[in-house]
Amino acid sequence: MTKDNHSKWHATTILCVRKGDYVVIAGDGQVSMGDTVIKSNAMKVRQLHKGLVISGFAGATADAFTLFERLEAKLDQHPGQLTRACVELAKDWRTDRYLRKLEAMMAVADETVSLIVSGTGDVLEPEDGLIGIGSGGNYALSAARAMIDRDDMTAEKIAKRAIEIASDICVYTNKNIIIEKIKNK
Repeated sequence: MTKDNHSKWHATTILCVRKGDYVVIAGDGQVSMGDTVIKSNAMKVRQLHKGLVISGFAGATADAFTLFERLEAKLDQHPGQLTRACVELAKDWRTDRYLRKLEAMMAVADETVSLIVSGTGDVLEPEDGLIGIGSGGNYALSAARAMIDRDDMTAEKIAKRAIEIASDICVYTNKNIIIEKIKNK
């Protein structure tokens, strides 16, 4: 992977936290090209499938929008089956000549499951309901793990604070945090 592709792939922080009554996906707002901040308030998280699914992406923006559209189509084909829709998307992503070139990674969640979807064909469900992707993903994930058992913190508060912590460490992450949430089943 070239340095330019590396910076596109990793320059963001997305965190998924499942706790109590809610699952949230939070993302920072920074868009970087190399070592230059291009935008500070990008929306890297969104609701899909009539608000029943939330998702965040790390990677090239145009590629992520293509994947959001493809996932929406798979969710229409397999309503209420997020895992199956993601597996079908991952199959297409690996085998389709056009999709294979997309450089992005997604965190997706519905009321029952949280998943990481990648272009290598991976559809992974974390054991603890926490997902971190992007350049600051591991920092945010570590911070979230440290806070997850605190009774005074909701999923939303954990996600926000964890990304704030990541932004203090990762130069590709800022504190302009967007959060989407849905109620757990």
